[in-house]
Amino acid sequence: MRVLDHPLQADQARILCKALADPVRLTVIEALAGGERCVCDLTGELGLSQSKLSFHLKLLKEAGLLESRQQGRWIYYRLRVEALHSLQAWLAALAVRCERPASPCP
Repeated sequence: MRVLDHPLQADQARILCKALADPVRLTVIEALAGGERCVCDLTGELGLSQSKLSFHLKLLKEAGLLESRQQGRWIYYRLRVEALHSLQAWLAALAVRCERPASPCP
């Protein structure tokens, strides 16, 4: 699933939140917050086997949070900033709506 340029729907937000909920994937996201990284760098920094890291990168990419490019035999990953902005806007809209007072009871 790719995050679209229009506001997130609840099902899209759920997919993003589910991808971010795993501690390993959240650590990967935090590692990529500093910019594009090669898989070889991430495995060493995060102390993960390449197969375990690849599994989590695949899920993050399918959720629309990452994009990648291949250079030679290495794959470089980076965050999709627009996905983070979409999730941020969805959360901000929730925050605004939750502050509304209740309608008076009849």
